[in-house]
Amino acid sequence: MEPSKNSMGRAFRATRTAPAKTTTVTATEAKNKFGRVLETVARGGIVVVTKHDAPKAVILAIDEFIALSMAGELRLDALSREFDALLERMQTPEASAGMQAAFEASPSRLGRAAVTAARKRG
Repeated sequence: MEPSKNSMGRAFRATRTAPAKTTTVTATEAKNKFGRVLETVARGGIVVVTKHDAPKAVILAIDEFIALSMAGELRLDALSREFDALLERMQTPEASAGMQAAFEASPSRLGRAAVTAARKRG
């Protein structure tokens, strides 16, 4: 198995600090030498399986798979917490009074308020 030149331009990592050794094998090699492929992955490497010189699959350690799978979920959790905090701040009596005043304001008053706010932002 030859080390990959990583033609996809992505850096795979075995840990958060060190890049993983990426190896490329053909589908036939993966089938015939699966024990070696598995050993490469067990040592922290990543194996890209190609068919007709095109990458078709990636074999990686379960820990790396879990980390990659959880990355989006963790980001979504952070966004959910941020949204909940913003929503909570909007539920105060002051925020409610401000929204009521905005709904009751005339178009010219809303326009003046928008110009004032824009000037404050610079």
